Amino acid sequence: MCLYDLSIDCADSKTAWRTDEEFAREMLAGVNPIIISRLQEFPPKSKLDPEAYGNQNSTITAEHIEDKLDGLTVDEAMNNNKLFILNHHDALIPYLRRINTTITKTYASRTLLFLQDNGSLKPLAIELSLPHPDGDQFGVTSKVYTPSDQGVESSIWQLAKAYVAVNDSGVHQLISHWLNTHAVIEPFVIATNRLHPIHKLLYPHFRDTMNINASARQILINAGGVLESTVFQSKFAMEMSAVVYKDWVFPDQALPADLVKRGVAVEDSSSPHGVRLLIEDYPYAVDGLEIWSAIKSWVTDYCSFYYGSDKEILKDNELQAWWKELREVGHGDKKNEPWWPEMETPQELIDSCTTIIWIASALHAAVNFGQYPYAGYLPNRPTVSRRFMPEPGTPEYEELKKNPDKAFLKTITAQLQTLLGVSLVEILSRHTTDEIYLGQRESPEWTKDKEPLAAFDRFGKKLKDIEKQIIQRNGDNILTNRSGPVNAPYTLLFPTSEGRLTGKGIPNSVSI
Repeated sequence: MCLYDLSIDCADSKTAWRTDEEFAREMLAGVNPIIISRLQEFPPKSKLDPEAYGNQNSTITAEHIEDKLDGLTVDEAMNNNKLFILNHHDALIPYLRRINTTITKTYASRTLLFLQDNGSLKPLAIELSLPHPDGDQFGVTSKVYTPSDQGVESSIWQLAKAYVAVNDSGVHQLISHWLNTHAVIEPFVIATNRLHPIHKLLYPHFRDTMNINASARQILINAGGVLESTVFQSKFAMEMSAVVYKDWVFPDQALPADLVKRGVAVEDSSSPHGVRLLIEDYPYAVDGLEIWSAIKSWVTDYCSFYYGSDKEILKDNELQAWWKELREVGHGDKKNEPWWPEMETPQELIDSCTTIIWIASALHAAVNFGQYPYAGYLPNRPTVSRRFMPEPGTPEYEELKKNPDKAFLKTITAQLQTLLGVSLVEILSRHTTDEIYLGQRESPEWTKDKEPLAAFDRFGKKLKDIEKQIIQRNGDNILTNRSGPVNAPYTLLFPTSEGRLTGKGIPNSVSI
C-alpha cells in the first residue's frame, strides 16, 4: 500500500526495488525479450551521424566493469561471448531534448550485462546520457552507474535500473509490440484477402487484426491518446516508432535470423534449428525456436502440396500479384529494398509465409500477453520518469538518503498514469472469449485436400508436445532463467491457454 500512498512512511520497505537478478532475467524471459544483444565492440559505439550529434560513443570503461567479470578481462569476456547489452541510446537521443521539455525527465541508456556460468545474467553498469546543453553537435553528457547494495549508492543504483525500465517500457510498446507486430502485419492482411490457395494458409493469422488496429488508432496511439499519456515519449511516441520502421527488414523478422543478428546465436547446421544459442538458458529463444520449427514444418508441408517447382510459383499470377502488392503498396516505403525475396521458388514462399505466421502469432504473443504479469506492478517496470537522478548537495539527494522509497515514487510514473497504464495492460493481456490458438482452425473443414489436413493435424500434435517440453523445462531447477528469483515460470510461448488472463497462449492472430 505504501508504494502508492506517498503520505505513508515506507522507509523500511524495499518492495519497490527489483533485484539485479530479476532485472536481468526479464531481458531473456520477460515482456520484451527481443532487444538484448551480444556486445561486439567495447566501449559500445553509436551509429548516429557525428556531424549532427557529435560524439555519442559510450563512456563506460574497463575500470567500471572488470572487477565483476569473474577474473576475466573485457577482451576475454567478449571473446568468450560473455558480454551483452541492452541498448536504448541511439533510438532515444534524437528525441530526448524534446521529450524532456514535457513532464518527463529521463535519459538515453546503455546497460551492460555479464553471462555467468549458471546461465543467468548480472548487470555490470548502466550509462545514462543527456544531450549536451550547448547543442546536439557537441554530443552527450553521460554518467556511469555500477551495482551497489550499501547506503545511498544502493538507492541510486535502483533509480538507474528504473530509468532503464522506463526506456524499455516505451521501446516495448512502440517498437517491439505496436510496430513489429500490429503495424507491419497489416499490409499482409490487406493483400492476402485477394489470394488463393495461400489465402487459406494465412487467413487464420489475420483474424480481427484490422479491427484491433483501427481501434488502436482511435483510442491508444492517436494524438493525445492513452499511449501518449502513459509512456515517457509522450507526443513524440508515434514519430519515434515511424522513424525506427526505416530499419525494419522483413527477412530479419524470422526468429533464427533475428537471434543471429543480435549476436545471441550463431549459425550451426548441426544444431536442431540451424542456430546455436550463446545464452543456452534463454527461455524466449529456446521455446521460440521450437514454435518456429513447428510452424515452418507445417508451412513446408502445405506449400509443397500446391507448389512443387519454381515454374508453378512463377506462373501463379495471383501469387505474384500478391507479393508485388505487399512490396510496392503495403510496405511501399520499402519497395526498393534489395532484401525482399523475389518469390521465384517454393522455398522463398515457405520462408516468407513462415515469417508472416511467426509475427502474427508467436512474436505477438511473446510481447503482448506478458504485459500484465510482468508489468502490472508498475514500480517494478515504470513507464515514465518525472525527475532526473538526484545530485549530491540537492534537496532531492537528501530526500533519497532519508526516504528512498518516497524519492523513488516521486521519480517514476504518477498515480493517475499508473492507474491508466495498469488498466490498459490488463486489457491487452487478456485473450478474447472466442480465442483460436495456434494449431487450431474455426472449422475442421477449411479445406477438402486430405494431405494439408493431415499436415495440419501433425502440426497440432507437435504443438502439444512443445507444451509438455515447456512444462518440463520450467520444472528444471538447473535452468535458472526459467522461473527466476521470484519463481514466475516463463509461459508466454505456451501454445494454449485455459483462461483469459494467464500469461500463456499463442493466438493465431494479432487480435488484441
